Amino acid sequence: MRMANRLLLSDIRAMWRQGMAISLLLACGIATWMMTTSTMRSMASSREHYYREYHFADLFLQLTRAPNSLVDRLSEIPGVARVETRIVRQVLLDIDSMPEPASCLLVSVGDDPQASLNGVCLRSGRFPEKHARREVVASELFAQAHQLFPGDTLDVLLAGKKETFTLVGIGMSPEYVYAVQPGLIVPDNRRFGVLWMARDAIATAFDMEGAFNDASFALTSSASLQEVSFHVDRLTAPYGGRGAYDRSIQNSHARVSDEMHQMRTMAYVSPAIFMAVAAFLFNIVMSRMVHQQQEQIATLRSFGFSAREIGGHYVKWMLLWVVVGATVGIGVGIPLSWWMGRLYGRFFRFPAITHEVAVPEALVAIGLATAAALLGGAAALRKAMRLQPAVAMRPESPNTRGLFLDRWGLGRWIHPLGRLVIGRLQANPVSTGLTVLGVALGLAVVVMGTFMRDTIDFVIDYQYQQQQRQDLMLTFNDPLSADAFYDLRHLPGVQRVEPFRSVAVRLRAGTRQRQIGLLGLEEAPDLFRVLDDQQRPITLPDQAGLTITQKLAELLGVRAGDAITVELLEGDRRSEELMISSVFPNYTEPGAYWNRHALHRWLREADQLSGAFLAVDPQKQDDCFRELKQMPVVAAVLDNNAARDSFRRLVAESTLIMRWVNAAFAAIIAFGIVYNSALISLAERGRDLATLRVMGFSSREAYSVLWNEQALVVLMAIPIGLPLGYAFAYLATLALDTESHRFPLIIRNHTFAYATSLILATAFLASSLMRGAINRLNLVAVLKVHE
Repeated sequence: MRMANRLLLSDIRAMWRQGMAISLLLACGIATWMMTTSTMRSMASSREHYYREYHFADLFLQLTRAPNSLVDRLSEIPGVARVETRIVRQVLLDIDSMPEPASCLLVSVGDDPQASLNGVCLRSGRFPEKHARREVVASELFAQAHQLFPGDTLDVLLAGKKETFTLVGIGMSPEYVYAVQPGLIVPDNRRFGVLWMARDAIATAFDMEGAFNDASFALTSSASLQEVSFHVDRLTAPYGGRGAYDRSIQNSHARVSDEMHQMRTMAYVSPAIFMAVAAFLFNIVMSRMVHQQQEQIATLRSFGFSAREIGGHYVKWMLLWVVVGATVGIGVGIPLSWWMGRLYGRFFRFPAITHEVAVPEALVAIGLATAAALLGGAAALRKAMRLQPAVAMRPESPNTRGLFLDRWGLGRWIHPLGRLVIGRLQANPVSTGLTVLGVALGLAVVVMGTFMRDTIDFVIDYQYQQQQRQDLMLTFNDPLSADAFYDLRHLPGVQRVEPFRSVAVRLRAGTRQRQIGLLGLEEAPDLFRVLDDQQRPITLPDQAGLTITQKLAELLGVRAGDAITVELLEGDRRSEELMISSVFPNYTEPGAYWNRHALHRWLREADQLSGAFLAVDPQKQDDCFRELKQMPVVAAVLDNNAARDSFRRLVAESTLIMRWVNAAFAAIIAFGIVYNSALISLAERGRDLATLRVMGFSSREAYSVLWNEQALVVLMAIPIGLPLGYAFAYLATLALDTESHRFPLIIRNHTFAYATSLILATAFLASSLMRGAINRLNLVAVLKVHE
């Protein structure tokens, strides 16, 4: 065996613990990278395959009522490859297992539901017969939530009459990958679902023979979305067209895209931290390794080894641990991506998730790990290659500087062992600083991984306690007169009613535009409040302009005091410039609000209600539900308390897993830093510790030198790590900021305390492992003087 290889094996045996600690960090970073990138590839591939196989539309449109003869004119629009129409209605279901009515979308299907635009993927059973009046296919998650199977029955409230439908199949559609009830942040599969039914049956039930109220378009590859939308809006305006919109704001696609955007952004955060810490460790280990082996390097140079061979020796040592870390990271990351894919499958429904391994990204990860190793060890490599034999054999100059505490007269109060600890940290400022920074990074990762609990608790309180304080939200099939207000007041248990008016509008600011529902509220709403950044209610005076969410203001590039064009997408489709009175923070989808009476005047209508917010006595809520089930005008009922509980449960489940994952990663970082530092300190301080033992100090006292040194490092890292964690959390909120939801930066004191406790416990464990090594010190061998 060549001498170089024997030296390499010797260094591996001598420093395998340090190498394994670095490999573990690299493995964690690469595993995280592989998990997220492979999951993104799998999700994107599964989604595109689903969209393509079941013909997900490019353009969507809702109308009031249009004749089927309009289809030919829509098909002639340049750029339209295919157009299909259907009937879609919101209905209520009376389910025995729940007192409140469930809300469902009733969607018509044609002769071949699988080949249609937004086709239905049949999971079990069959499709409804063409002329069957009471056969439906239910969405898979809704059926699972109620344990429904083909052959079961459902009580559907149609036009105020309860009719029993037979469930003949269970299916899913690319249009409802993420099926969430309007007004909710997350899905509630128990209270909202989709039912597909033969078109003739729906047309008969809702008096829509020869007509449609929903259309989907497939466009050619060269089509212009803007031009096609313009022509579609022009043709459908007389029939109550509410404006065509593309996939980017189609609810399901937008939610899935937002989640994939978040995953893509966060994919770079954790791996970058692990790579940075690994580079720090390579710097520390290589610097101290070269420093310890100066005499060995000098001897090798004297025997004819070139500087390149010296550098190659250390490069091989580093690359060995990169290979180990990459192998473990890729091996762990791939199964983690399968697990993560199954986790996402609980929220986003695809017929099948095609698991793909991100091979190009794996090569990138290996390259980045190699770069981190070479970058971290560059300074030490340069020093080793430039080291001359005469310089290397020269004895190291003793440290004659006293403690910095002596300058202030504090040194005399410090125990001799304490002086030994402080003196060492003072003598190696660069190594000490890198170790402190590494532990601080571990602490910062814990803060970043756990702050979401505080944020979510704040959002739940803000959304469901401070802003939306109603018990129920009702939506009507069509706008009703003001008499409906008094009818609602007489429902059992109803204590307060706040009506609202909602219309579809398009907001324009320069070249930017956004299609949205404009909500008309009372001047000083109490059940559905609009809050400023201090959580104070914002009033909506009759003569004031619009109040919009901060996210909408960002999308349109406007602020309070600016003018904005509001184009009505109903009725006569007039447009008008309105002033933005105020902008307020919001954590759900973009929204715009106006005084209800001002909205009525702009619409040139008497009081018309699109729905109402209700405060209901909890003792009489079930009685209220029974009455609502008998009201044919009610299209949907949203239970705010149930929505809050569902949000808390779903988010808690998903964030709990990531919290533990981040805590484990942070513990690994802290453990790797502290343990590596302790190992190197033990190697460098072996002579000092053995001298203490010979002088009569006990093993415990000798261990306290090493323990106190690591404790000081951790204590210095805490005031750096906590602000750094705050900064990481801020960056995470920016990464999680999407159109469908955003999260504020809220970090409570108990989160900082938890992160600090976790790092202290990890550091204690790492340092405690050194106790046995100190007890095993060979005093005679260590104290031998090398001449």
